Amino acid sequence: MIDKDKVLRVGLSEQIKREISVMRIAKHPNVVELYEVMATKSRIYFVIEYCKGGELFNKVSKGKLREDVAWKYFYQLINAVDFCHSRGVYHRDIKPENLLLDDNENLKISDFGLSALADCKRQDGLLHTTCGTPAYVAPEVINRKGYDGTKADIWSCGVVLFVLLAGYLPFHDSNLMEMYRKIGKADFKCPSWFAPEAKRLLCKMLDPNHETRITISRIKESSWFRKGLQLKQKRMGKQVREANPMEAGGSGPGDSGENHEAPQLGNLNAFDIIALSSGFDLAGLFGEVYNTQESRFASRKPASEIISKLEEVAKGLKLKIRKQDAGLFKLEGSKEGKKGALSIDAEIFQVTQTFHLVEVKKCNGDTMEYQKLVEEDLKPALADIVWVWQGEKEKDEQLPRGSQDEPELEQNRESS
Repeated sequence: MIDKDKVLRVGLSEQIKREISVMRIAKHPNVVELYEVMATKSRIYFVIEYCKGGELFNKVSKGKLREDVAWKYFYQLINAVDFCHSRGVYHRDIKPENLLLDDNENLKISDFGLSALADCKRQDGLLHTTCGTPAYVAPEVINRKGYDGTKADIWSCGVVLFVLLAGYLPFHDSNLMEMYRKIGKADFKCPSWFAPEAKRLLCKMLDPNHETRITISRIKESSWFRKGLQLKQKRMGKQVREANPMEAGGSGPGDSGENHEAPQLGNLNAFDIIALSSGFDLAGLFGEVYNTQESRFASRKPASEIISKLEEVAKGLKLKIRKQDAGLFKLEGSKEGKKGALSIDAEIFQVTQTFHLVEVKKCNGDTMEYQKLVEEDLKPALADIVWVWQGEKEKDEQLPRGSQDEPELEQNRESS
């Protein structure tokens, strides 16, 4: 909750607008999600994702993390920062206090109050506002001669990686000017327990010369990053085999094709349905919104038939499918794409007994790869069970206007 009078009094209205715009743009599994913005005469309300795990800082304040745990958080951080940069967003205050954890210990970047958009650059193509937390800030930011937001964020990610592996800061001194001197010269020493590959990566990230500092694409190609990725893929493969014995050559209870028990599905209430209407979407008030990471379709087929079709399509596209929760299925690609392996959630909601809504949402990977998969593969393959995709015209031949089956639903659809 934000007090409007305080915002106007302190002169933070532009910062609030920018933060809202940034969070609308930066929709990523490892970025805290902004669900809604509302306002009364006296207050502004941000409805944001709840991160039960608290700050990553609370973990590292107790000491160094295991290398595999540190790798996991660094992997998620780099993917999220890379996504933000691809959308022209520079965080400028990356530190463990601004990295939160959800119920499943997944990292979420938060606090975009000091962030900048690409249009904040001056004619020289650089940012000039000196901001951030001293111990995590890049040397070129301290020098006040203009800086590249991408390179500055990479430096801060390097400091975070050092803290995760060591349990303390690489640059620290009670005298602020002395600490700035150490930062300017990259005067730090890696502990003996650091792996050689991690040391090499840190030296390239904490390069005081921003022109030769490593890029995110090169970070992803580094031996330490790839070593952790290979271990992650092995663990995921083992989990999938344990969860789906049929993939390992076993048999499951659904082999006969019979479905004796009705599947558990998610439900939509009136507010959920209203929120799906583009007429009630206020996101456009806060700048350009990227709604390219999710798609929805309606179906009049039974839930069991929808699930069977999803499993059949996933198998044909060589995607691993796992049931997560009531009506929620995760589809995962085995190949590493531009921004990691593609991961998609498909969730089935029951609106009425004979009407279902299916939401398909990208969780990880490149947005363009996701869009291509939906348009070129999923839509044609799911044609048998789809009544209509969101944004497309209804198939009148499947549900005539005035149909006796769903008179109320048809009237509501027309009025909306």
